[in-house]
Amino acid sequence: MAASKFITDTYGAYIDGQWVDPDGGRYDDICPSTETVIASAPDSSTAQVDSAIAAARAAFDSGPWPTASPEERVRCLNQFGDALLEYGDELFALAQVEWGCTANERLIHIDGSGFMVKHAADLAGQPVEEQIDAFGTAGTTVLRYEPLGVVSILTPWNFPHTLNARKVSSALAAGNTVVLKPSPLTPLAGLALARIIDEHTDIPPGVVNVVTPSSIDASRLLTTDPRIDMVSFTGSSAVGREVMAAAGRDMKRILLECGGKSASILLDDVELTDDMLDRIMFDSCSFHAGQACILHSRLLVPPRIHDEVVDRLVGLARAINVGDPTDPDVEMGPLISDAQRQRVSAHVTAALDDGAKLATGGGRPHGLDTGFYFEPTILTDVTPDARVAQEEVFGPVLSVLRYRDDDDAVNIANNSQYGLSGAVWGTDTDRAVAVARRIRTGQIAINGYGTGDAPFGGFKQSGIGREGGGISGLRQYMEPKAMGLPT
Repeated sequence: MAASKFITDTYGAYIDGQWVDPDGGRYDDICPSTETVIASAPDSSTAQVDSAIAAARAAFDSGPWPTASPEERVRCLNQFGDALLEYGDELFALAQVEWGCTANERLIHIDGSGFMVKHAADLAGQPVEEQIDAFGTAGTTVLRYEPLGVVSILTPWNFPHTLNARKVSSALAAGNTVVLKPSPLTPLAGLALARIIDEHTDIPPGVVNVVTPSSIDASRLLTTDPRIDMVSFTGSSAVGREVMAAAGRDMKRILLECGGKSASILLDDVELTDDMLDRIMFDSCSFHAGQACILHSRLLVPPRIHDEVVDRLVGLARAINVGDPTDPDVEMGPLISDAQRQRVSAHVTAALDDGAKLATGGGRPHGLDTGFYFEPTILTDVTPDARVAQEEVFGPVLSVLRYRDDDDAVNIANNSQYGLSGAVWGTDTDRAVAVARRIRTGQIAINGYGTGDAPFGGFKQSGIGREGGGISGLRQYMEPKAMGLPT
């Protein structure tokens, strides 16, 4: 097992700038590649979560952070970002054993987070007031953006470090205080973030609090407590709906990043290059073992090239090196838990029962008898309304669907409760763009060109609001106040 200063049994909850012994005992943190216990995590009770909320509330109402100068926030956030970059190797070692991050995913899971925080630091220095045109007034109207208050941040297990860093830094750059609750499957990711803030920044006590409860009741308090002003959540759409309902009782502001069942469309004029098919295999199936809401898990293919596409993708899938993430040559690691592996397996079984055909994969990789591994899997003859084409599998499973023409492809792509991502591939760029414009989704790539730091979020049940995207994403964590001033 790789060594990391962040893998330890000594963590408590991080509340009001202090490490507090857990009052709910401890629970095991399991390595998904070895099925062994890597550490024990502090199990915060409802009372301890209550204390964290109280600390964040006091830090906002009477602490220095909300009224700090832009320069002070910039300085502290740069300290945060610099420390993340400095300890990148040890954070990566944690990522390998706690959530199965492979070497080819390090930039996404680890290194990019430090730069993301430093970008938030830059945004913290931007003006918070702007003059606007206001019809019917003789004075001057100024629009001022102010921090919301206390933000509870609930993050999932698939990209824990990235999402912890992005959400916390955005909330702080806006002047808020936070309570972070990482997933019980990846508690050390959140506690490591607290340790870096505690040891390497001048962020005041109470501004960032981290609790790792395992119970639903303790976690639910972070969506229902009236002292919380905003809930920022990333996870499944099912849980997102519950968060939305709970937060709605006293009209908390919400930011939801939820599920996806995105479509990648190959137009009938596409040139099937090796690079393109490699990209499709990664974006649609093998990326973090398929555990990504942004995955393009439906591949829409016209009949003329269907068999060739499937044959070549099957070859690529079988060539993927699946195994221990600490091996630098491994390209795809395990699923996060045995329960998740069983869930993915059940989806494949149900798809076959519904008439799909198994082109490759479908079970545990040969020779990997320990760990929560699942083969890269390709299903064909999948119909648009089949369960595997409608529900988020969250595993390395690609469903291939046939379509007749461009209109049919658009209809199939939009036949989903989700609308998070997608792709269109074709030689005629104008035609590809025209198809992309008709897809109801939050972001879409054309011929492999991604959307960079554009605002990220989705249509329909893929969420509410947008993160990233520069100042517009930061202002998701702020309230606009219009001020009418005399000329």
